[in-house]
Amino acid sequence: MTKSKNYSTNEENLGAPLSKAVRDSAQQIWQAGLGAFQKAQVEGGKAFDALVKDGITLQKKSQSVAESKFTEASQKVTAIASELTQKASGQWDKLENVFEDRVAKVLNKMGIPTAKDMAFLVTRINELNERLLELKVSEVKSKASNRKTLSTKPKSNRTSSKASPKVAKKVATTKKV
Repeated sequence: MTKSKNYSTNEENLGAPLSKAVRDSAQQIWQAGLGAFQKAQVEGGKAFDALVKDGITLQKKSQSVAESKFTEASQKVTAIASELTQKASGQWDKLENVFEDRVAKVLNKMGIPTAKDMAFLVTRINELNERLLELKVSEVKSKASNRKTLSTKPKSNRTSSKASPKVAKKVATTKKV
């Protein structure tokens, strides 16, 4: 038994410093944990505020990027829509021209005048009306000037030229006397 007693005392002699080292190490770990907890409490608010600020900054950046991408996409869609509208408008214009040409041909075959023909006729009628008015005005002036010349001529000339032969004889005999 001496051997087993010896063994246990050796174990105790060796175990004491080992257990003390383990206890000290555990104590240090516990104290480090408490220190970390204390530091987390003190600096946790600061770290939390820093994280919130970082989150706000990141959110603003991501919103800015999203808005720029949205604006870019919107501009591209607008450009594409504008291009398609122009192409469609061009096609409608071509279709409209073809339709107008065909209607004009049919109306021409039926003898119906076009708007251009009607505009020409209206212009021509207006010109003829103006010319007719000018002729009427000149005719009225001509008649008025003839009346003036007739009223200024001597009476004898007027009667002799317009009177019947009997009246002319009487006028001629009265002048001799």
